[in-house]
Parts: sequence; structure tokens; C-alpha cells
Amino acid sequence: MSSPVNANLRQRAGKEKIKVNGKGDEVEKEIAKAFDSAQANVQNEWDYKIAISIITLLSFATRFYGISHPNEVVFDEVHFGKFASYYLQRLYFFDVHPPFAKLLFALVGWLVGYSGEFLFDNIGDSYIEHNVPYVAYRALPALLGSLTVTLVFLIMWESGYSLPACVLASCLVLFDNSHIGQTRLILLDATLVFFMAVSLLCYIKFYKQRHEPFGRKWWKWLLLTGFNMSCVMSTKYVGLFIFIAIGFAVAIDLWDLLDINRKGGALELWTFGKHFGARLVGLVIVPFFFYLFWFQVHFAILSKSGPGDDFMSPEFQETLSDNPMHAAAVDIHYYDSITLRHKDTKTYLHSHTENYPLRYDDGRISSQGQQVTGYPFNDTNNHWQILPHNHPLPQDEMAGHVVMSGDVVKLLHLGTNTMLLTHDVASPYHPTNQEFTTVSTELAAGERHNDTLFEIRVEGAKTGTPFRSMAGQFKLIHYPSKVAMWTHTTPLPEWAFKQAEINGNKNAQQTSNIWYVDEIPSIPLDSERLVKEERKPKYVPFLKKYFELQRAMFYHNNALTASHPYASLPFQWPFLLRGVSFWTQDSTRQQIYFLGNPIGYWIASALLAMFAGIIGADQLSLRRGIDTLDHRTRTRFYNSTGFFFLCWALHYFPFYLMGRQLFLHHYLPAHLASCLVSGALVEFIFNVEPVIDDETVLAKKDKVVAKVPEKTRRAFVSASERLRGQSLTATWIAVGVIMSAVLWGWYYFLPLTYGKPGLSVDEVVARKWLNYDLHFAK
Repeated sequence: MSSPVNANLRQRAGKEKIKVNGKGDEVEKEIAKAFDSAQANVQNEWDYKIAISIITLLSFATRFYGISHPNEVVFDEVHFGKFASYYLQRLYFFDVHPPFAKLLFALVGWLVGYSGEFLFDNIGDSYIEHNVPYVAYRALPALLGSLTVTLVFLIMWESGYSLPACVLASCLVLFDNSHIGQTRLILLDATLVFFMAVSLLCYIKFYKQRHEPFGRKWWKWLLLTGFNMSCVMSTKYVGLFIFIAIGFAVAIDLWDLLDINRKGGALELWTFGKHFGARLVGLVIVPFFFYLFWFQVHFAILSKSGPGDDFMSPEFQETLSDNPMHAAAVDIHYYDSITLRHKDTKTYLHSHTENYPLRYDDGRISSQGQQVTGYPFNDTNNHWQILPHNHPLPQDEMAGHVVMSGDVVKLLHLGTNTMLLTHDVASPYHPTNQEFTTVSTELAAGERHNDTLFEIRVEGAKTGTPFRSMAGQFKLIHYPSKVAMWTHTTPLPEWAFKQAEINGNKNAQQTSNIWYVDEIPSIPLDSERLVKEERKPKYVPFLKKYFELQRAMFYHNNALTASHPYASLPFQWPFLLRGVSFWTQDSTRQQIYFLGNPIGYWIASALLAMFAGIIGADQLSLRRGIDTLDHRTRTRFYNSTGFFFLCWALHYFPFYLMGRQLFLHHYLPAHLASCLVSGALVEFIFNVEPVIDDETVLAKKDKVVAKVPEKTRRAFVSASERLRGQSLTATWIAVGVIMSAVLWGWYYFLPLTYGKPGLSVDEVVARKWLNYDLHFAK
């Protein structure tokens, strides 16, 4: 599986490229004739050109038909339409996906003169009422989806497959309802699948230039492969799979180049190093710089404070104009009364007079100290006074001194006049974490003094940096035990009024330990401390911003583990066991239900299994000394069809390792690869060439081939030349039967793909083939 094409495809005419009937004279005649034809390069392939033209027209028709319906926000358009509006308003936002595809949507909005006032807040919001150019937005994925069908045909054509194989592969995508459904809405997957297909096509074209390395075309297709793979990766991180698939093929290709016994002659190590270096530059370094480029564009456009501020550090937020956090920031002084708020859950540090129960539900015993909890609302019991570590001292000694990062302090709860403390007692919900409570000021000044000491560690700041409200996000580290104050979303029982648990987290590095000072209630309204100077955005180097955003994206992407009513598992995708409800309208009984063409999915999955079975049977027969395939057919089957199968496997099986939410649309790149396998396998089944075992014929054939110039041997060989003498009637019949079933399935599920016409209850029930969770209008 070293390549998508083998030695018998375009740019090369191998010495075993015709069907042989066992007669030596005919071998010489046929080979000479084939080489003359290849050398003349007079293959017009008009039938391919007519077919691809018709298929392209059909792809545009199926993707653009009724694209304005519905004129409401559908499914994840609430996200990606919103992001386009944020770009147009230059408001900083946060998303777990890289920016490339979203920038394309923003470009469309900018080209049509839209300013981005509509924020796509809710599914079902009207586009017409808000004058949103939604058809222009949807036209982008529709265009890319239409061209993807053409690309599938081109991939098969460039790989040297027969016309029926090209038609079958492309039509399985053309008439697939899931590909149509994703490419008619403001979603990212059309961009992802399109550039995945372009990457495969460019790599095939690059591989076909292997006999003329380092030439202009060789470099062109190498760099285009890298650029398009970068576009896949810059759309979604699952684009990494195309790097792995093509990287696997490149690795095997390099391994073959290293072989001292290779047919083309051994390469010097210096020449091999050039091959390796060129691929490293073209397929790794150049794509990485393009990947960085889109983030640079992302940062350059989003220069204003926006809804994504909270995901970034205070230092990052300082680079944004009009940032409210830094506009409201005030230096915190000793003896200030402050409210502390958790960054992630937005709960306030809170205490009240109630105590922890003696015994928890699991039998563990508490300290029965005063409860310290997280409270979601502003309240006077959220007020804490920040004191120096050597308190009590006369207040005027430290009054007016700014608290610094790295200072050790005490926190006095003003409502109960008790001091915050944590100690080696298990918290209510986490036996490994420490309980937070309070003690009297007398104990805090005496035997419990050390237990009330906390260090202020401002995130991203050096020791001695002023501690500020809002902007000074920090961790409160218990000085003796080094645990960090932490909370979470699971509420405590009734004895704590369903408030949040506060405990000491032994993993002090955890990012969820971060708090900030929300208010300083003790500052008089006329205080000079509240007078603000005009602030200019701070400069932070690009790479520092990039790495911070990457960490946040990976963290939040992996945190998408909550259940979803339409989530599915990878084993369900090849068999199309579940879809996704995108949009419903009870008044018209219309709905959009994201579902593939069941017949097309099942046929493709069956052929994938058949490919694996043929590989297994062939290897088993070889072990037993039975050679059922000639060398050329086997090489082509393993290298070309095997490469497509590898692409499917590498775009499918990694999802089994993921713990995040998964949906059917994650299977679309793998499904495209399965369609390529299907077209190639149908040709293989109906056009397997016989093994040549006549030694006289082979010797005569080799003698003729030896007289042919090397350049001629590498000439283009089309599928019609490769299959000369074989009838394609059986292949066309097989394709016709398959496509008849696929067309029926496509048409039957069209109302769920296009959202019209509305279906009656009986019609909906009839389409619940595998108990699909379709919507029934009330």
C-alpha cells in the first residue's frame, strides 16, 4: 500500500500492461502496438470527459436545489454562522476548531457586504426578518460539496481506473444524503471533505511524477499536496488523519527508494537524502507554516474584546481593545474587602454559620467546622478581608500597601468574623482532597496560625507583580500543604443548601484551580483608585498567543464528553444505525434529519469487508503455494485499492480512541474513502486478468520490452489500454444494478435531506428503517 497508483498507471507504461492469450507472436504484436499507442499519446478519453461533465452538473443540481429552505437557523449554524458574524464585527471568540473554514464563511459575508449584526442565537430564528445573506453563506459549502464529487471522479481517473469504476465511486458520493445534507448548510464538514479529496488527488499526481523527481511538476504537486493537507488540518483537527494516511504511503515509498535492488537502480545516499528532505519540506514544514498563517489572520481580525475573552489568560486579554476586565481592574490593597469568584463555574467563595455534618453519607467523618461553599449569587456572605500573614498587627502598618503575587495572606470572613482555613481532613465529595472551613480569629492567631496561611499566585505573572481585581486571575495555594482552592459543578446535599463544594486540590497545576477578585466593596465610589487612564492594547508575540490558544482548544475539545441526544458511536456509522435531527417545523410537518443513503452506506461497507476478505484469502493461498493473481494485478490491488482502504481505516478507527462527543458527520471523510474502495473493487471483481504461466511467452515478452526505450515504458497507460481485449459489459451491469438501488434510496430519503415536502406520520414511520429517531409532528 505504498501508493495510490502503481507502475501501470498514468506517466508509465509497464512491461505487463496487456492481456496475453498465451501465443508468443501475438504477445510481441500486442506489446509493440500498445507502446506505439502510449508513445503517441493520442488517447482522447472523450467518454471520461462526457461522464465527468454530467456528474458535475448533477452534483451542482443536488447540492444547490432548494438551498434557501429552510429560511431559519438550522442545527450547528448557530455556531458557525455566529462565528462569521464575530469575524465581521472583529469580536474575539473562542472555538475548539482551527480558523480556516470559519474565515472562508467570514470572507463570503464580507464579499456580499454583510456587517454581521445577526448572531444566530437560536435554532429556528428567521433569516428573512434579520436580512441575513444566508443563501450566500450556504452556497460556499454547496460549491465545495459539488466539486468534491468531481474530485472523486478525478481521483479514480488519475489512478487509471475504468469508466464504470469512476462513475460508481463518484455517484456513491453524488447520491449520498449525508454528503448532500452537510453541504447545504453553514457547517465545516464540506470544507474538510473537499480539501481531503484535493489532497488525495494532488498526492496521486505527485506520485506519478516519481520517474522525473525534482522537476517542476514534481515540486508543484508535492507542494500542493502539503498546502491542501494544511487546509484540512486548519479546518478541524481530525484533518491530522490525512497527514497520517499520506505519510504512511510516503514512508513506504521512501523505504522502496532506499532499496539497493530497486528496479530503477540504487540511489546514492545523497540523492535519497534529497528525496527525504523534499518530502519533509513539502509535506510537513510548508503545511505547518500555512497552518500558523491562518491563526495569524485569526488574531489580526479579532482585535476587539468579545465573548471568547474568558477562555484566555489576562495577559492575552490585554491585547484586545475595549477589554472590560482590564478596564475595571484595580490594585488590591491589604485590608480591602473582596469577593472571590471561580473562573470556570463563576461561583463565589462563600461561608455561613452552618457546620459540616458529623458524618457523611459514605460514613466518613468531618471536622464539623463552619461550612465554606461556592454560592452562585452575590451576597454579603461572599465578602472576605485580605490580611497580611503576620496579622494581627496595627492596621495602619500595612494599610494602603498593594498585595503582590507571591505574598502570603490570610482571608477573614466578614460575615462571621472567622478565618479561612484548610487542613488534613477529607472534603465531603473527594476523600483525597482537603476540607475548607473557618476558625475563630483567636485560634487563627494561635495554634492554627499556619493552617490559615495562603499564597497568592497570579497566573502568568512574576513574583512581586501587583495583584489586581478582575485581571489578576490567580491560584490560592495553602502555604503549608501546597493544595489549591478548587470547586466544581456537583452541588452538595441539602445540609449545605445545594451549594458548591470548596476543597483543597492536591493537583495545584490544574487549570480549573483559577479564581479572580470580582469586586472590592470596601472602596468608596469617589476613591482615586477607581479613576482609570486610557489603556492601549498590549503587544504579545504571536507564538505565545498561538500556544496559549492551542492549549485551550485541546483542553476544551477533550472536555466535550457530556451526553447528547443525537450522539453516536463509531461502530454505528458504517451501518448507518443513527442520524441527527437538524431542524423540525411542526406546522408544515417538515424536518431535516441528517442521515446517509442507507443502501449506499451498506454497499460500501460490504465492499470494504470484501476487500479485507480478498486480501486475507490471497495471503492464505500464497502461503499454500497457490498464486491466483498475476504480479501486476496483485501489485495494483494492494497499492492502489489498498491505499484507498488505508485512507478509510485511518479516518475511521482513531475515533474509537476518542472520549468526546461523536456524531455521524465525523464519518464523512472515511465514507468518501470507502466509495473509492467500492469503485476500485467492482472493477477488480469483474476484470481480473489471468495469470501468465507460459515461460516461452514471458521470455518473448521480456525480449520485446527490453527493446523499448525507457522513456516510452513510462508513458501514460489509460484504463482502456490496460484493459484492452476485456469486455466491460459485466462491470457496467454491476454498476447499473448498484446505482439503481442507490438512486432509489437517495430519492426515498430526500424529504429528510431537503426538509421538504412535509411527511405524514405514516410516511415518517415508513422511513424508520433502523429505528431512526425521526420527529413526529404534533
